[in-house]
Amino acid sequence: MRYSLLDGQRDLTLLIARVLLMILFVLSGWAKLTGFEGTVGYMSSLGAPVPMAAAAVAVIMEFFVAIVLILGFYTRPLALLFALFVLGTALLGHPFWSMVEPARAANMTQFFKNLSIVGGLLALAVSGPGRFSLDGR
Repeated sequence: MRYSLLDGQRDLTLLIARVLLMILFVLSGWAKLTGFEGTVGYMSSLGAPVPMAAAAVAVIMEFFVAIVLILGFYTRPLALLFALFVLGTALLGHPFWSMVEPARAANMTQFFKNLSIVGGLLALAVSGPGRFSLDGR
């Protein structure tokens, strides 16, 4: 009775959660894909050891895997993989602990935003995608 507002809405809520978790990545991944040369340059500026490979991984994860997660296909393992990817991007892309203000504050926010997304992805990995998904068929 305490959760009656969500009773019967589990599958719809999981669909909405998948879309909301991934829309940021689809948009970012599309920008990285269509501006791939700039993405490689950005990876170089971060000190990625193989910038072209790092850019390719970012595009694959942020655009293609994000779309697959929205569709709810191989949701549990891909949500775990995506959680590791987002954790890695937080550690490599937002090292606020080695920065000074104002970059420190901005990157700390981005770092903890990434950790929040990791939490959502772990919840998705545990709960599964719900009925409105390719996995649910």
